[in-house]
Amino acid sequence: MTERGIFITEFDMRRLGELLQVAMLFGRNQEIYLKALNTELNKAQIVKPQEVPADVVTMNSKVRVKFLTSGQSHVYTLVFPSDANIEKKCISVLAPMGTAILGYKVGKMVEWDAPNGHEKLVIEEIIYQPEAAGDFHL
Repeated sequence: MTERGIFITEFDMRRLGELLQVAMLFGRNQEIYLKALNTELNKAQIVKPQEVPADVVTMNSKVRVKFLTSGQSHVYTLVFPSDANIEKKCISVLAPMGTAILGYKVGKMVEWDAPNGHEKLVIEEIIYQPEAAGDFHL
């Protein structure tokens, strides 16, 4: 199997595919972000939840990232849109940063175009990954 850059579990791929279908119908004002997520999913290596490397950002992962422009590190949890809450540091997978970090490994630099300019960060640490913890239902 050829590595395509990022990893997505079968379970996450199915749920994200469904999310994209619904969002494309109703999220016209977010079309650019939906296309970005679709692009990421199309280049993903799909793996069984038990086979995803423990250093990969999956849905519901809690990660420490370092923004290269500011040098500051922050901890976020990557969530589905219904669970997004910026005060709790829960970032939607449909947000530009959420789409950007999905499927990438610790140590990787990630870039994306945000509403306020180009952003770069490095994924420093996976604090919690559901699959590594045996929480395959999340």
